[in-house]
Amino acid sequence: MITKNKHVSVTYELRTEKGSAPLETAGTDRPLEFICGQGQTLEYFEMNLLEKNEGDRFDFKIPAANAYGAVNEDLIVDLPRDIFKDVEPAELVVGNTLPMMDSIGRRLQGKIEAIAADEVRINFNHPLAGKDLYFKGEIIAVRDATDEELEALHSHKCGGCSGCSSDGGCGGGCGSHDDGCGCGGCH
Repeated sequence: MITKNKHVSVTYELRTEKGSAPLETAGTDRPLEFICGQGQTLEYFEMNLLEKNEGDRFDFKIPAANAYGAVNEDLIVDLPRDIFKDVEPAELVVGNTLPMMDSIGRRLQGKIEAIAADEVRINFNHPLAGKDLYFKGEIIAVRDATDEELEALHSHKCGGCSGCSSDGGCGGGCGSHDDGCGCGGCH
């Protein structure tokens, strides 16, 4: 049964609208694996799986407020175009996501929303901010986490999300689902 400190493997499909095409999938060949209660996935994702067993299926919704929150307009900024002078023209395209760094060295992912002669509008919100999340899948394995697995989590709190920031937290990243980040926790 899924409880705190259990190592869990699940398959799932993630949608932002019931019945729409999946945005992300984790199949049996590459399931999402995490240790419950260790902050590797969205809190409400884990809450919906608590006390389920291997072989159980799930189908639930996480409201935007309990997933990646509302879109924060303060995270949509106009930056001087000259700071993008080293970006290849093929990369400086509306809709593209660029790896960036803030003034204190934290890594960020910014989606280009508009390009003007002197400014580039970048959105630093998580790509799923403001969206409800619909998960459907199956629990494929549940076991006790090993002491080594738990120690590895506690010795490196970041879990692989683009490295640590100077305050010891996750350095951002995880904004692109193309990198296999899963539903909020790198694995």
